[in-house]
Amino acid sequence: MSSISPLISLKGLFYAQNVTENLIYCDFFYCIIQYISLLNIILMKKRYTLLLIAFTSLSASAQTVVNRNTDIDKMVKSVNQDSLKSYTSKMVAFGTRNTLSDIKSKSNGIGAARNWVVTKFNQFAKQSDGRLTAYLDTTTFKPDGKRVDQPTLLGNAVAVLKGTDQNDKRVYVVSGHLDSRVTDVMNRTSNAPGANDDGSGVAGVIEAARIMSQYKFAATIIFVAVSGEEQSLLGSGFMAAKAKKENWNIDAMLNNDMIGSNNSSETQIIDNTKLRVFSEGLPSYELDKNAKSIRQFGLENDGKSRQLARYVKEIGERYVDQLEVKLIYRNDRFLRGGDHTPFVENGFTAVRITEMNENFDHQHQDLRTEKGVKYGDLQEFMDFEYLRKNTGVNIAVLANLAKAPTAPTEVKVDVKNLSNSTFLYWKAPVNGNVKGYYVLMRETSSAVWEKKFFTTATEMKLPYSKDNYLFAVQSVGNEDNESLPVVPGIGR
Repeated sequence: MSSISPLISLKGLFYAQNVTENLIYCDFFYCIIQYISLLNIILMKKRYTLLLIAFTSLSASAQTVVNRNTDIDKMVKSVNQDSLKSYTSKMVAFGTRNTLSDIKSKSNGIGAARNWVVTKFNQFAKQSDGRLTAYLDTTTFKPDGKRVDQPTLLGNAVAVLKGTDQNDKRVYVVSGHLDSRVTDVMNRTSNAPGANDDGSGVAGVIEAARIMSQYKFAATIIFVAVSGEEQSLLGSGFMAAKAKKENWNIDAMLNNDMIGSNNSSETQIIDNTKLRVFSEGLPSYELDKNAKSIRQFGLENDGKSRQLARYVKEIGERYVDQLEVKLIYRNDRFLRGGDHTPFVENGFTAVRITEMNENFDHQHQDLRTEKGVKYGDLQEFMDFEYLRKNTGVNIAVLANLAKAPTAPTEVKVDVKNLSNSTFLYWKAPVNGNVKGYYVLMRETSSAVWEKKFFTTATEMKLPYSKDNYLFAVQSVGNEDNESLPVVPGIGR
């Protein structure tokens, strides 16, 4: 059996929320109904009533209800502004968290900061029934003649929430970077509060660990506050290389860097309703081996990281109200990098999540006031409601992935005969209880998946041409949690 339903982004559309907390996603016709209904009330003209009835009949079969998982909804709603503010205040109080700063003091410098994060993780471990463990993962970097001028003991604060399914080897990583800086990246003594860059990302990671450690997930989730980001992504590079060497099965990595400020400097735009997710198009890992098939099948926009970004948009907007996730078709900002980059360079699926409008007056700046302008990454310039929403996006995505079955295997599109229809087939996932599958479809020019076709079978024939559309398949669990999509290979 199968059914067809549209998948519509919240952007520019009306939506309503019913008493069961389910979002009703509306298509074009339904939006017109809302608009005409408003005109009908205002103008009190009978002719609008007739038009409303006509559009109602057209749209009746086009609506679909997308349910919010009860547990995930509770997690997202549990994100607390006061908790986020308290974490940020504590990090700011360490004076500087420069990677090259003091590691022996108990109250100042990067050493005290990373030990405090591990302590917070250990507090949360007490409510996890033994599933959460925390540690400081260290390595020593030698002077490199660039941004490390002395032997430096670098430490990543790590918490591992072990999955409940011993056969499920998937790992999901969420990160923020603990280190901070002022104008001179080598300045390890001046006050560098780093409230937003990246106290906000670390605060989000800590809050996610607090909330999610109270729940069970089939897959494993790793929460990490990395060090050395400002010294050229040292901590994330260390972790990514270790993960590759030890064959961690990282299914997705979310890097949060500056997610707590709602305003820009030059443009003076203030907006806490949009969040950017950056994703690479062509894979930086083994591109030479994959370039031919990417070109042949038109998959320049369908790499794994780009699929993860679409997933972040759909799930984030499903669970977090008054927020639009914007897909940015770059691995990172123009000519810049972040802690997800070493992961994609080592073959893992990773994206960067960051605020919509950066403010350079409060980023990488010495604390000062010039011509009435206050410079510095101070807590007073943050928006904790915005940080609450952005933390909720991370939790929703991580929880939905870790609760879902693994992705379907051996997904193929049949090309045995020339046809304007499309026949897809696949095998069941290795782990997890499967309710069915979604076949996703979009036009080649569309940024997001436009339709979902549900089936309980492991194949589907669609009356749409593979010349004009792109397809993918994802597993759906008994609680409606979806795996990441899998783009089909060629089958005969």
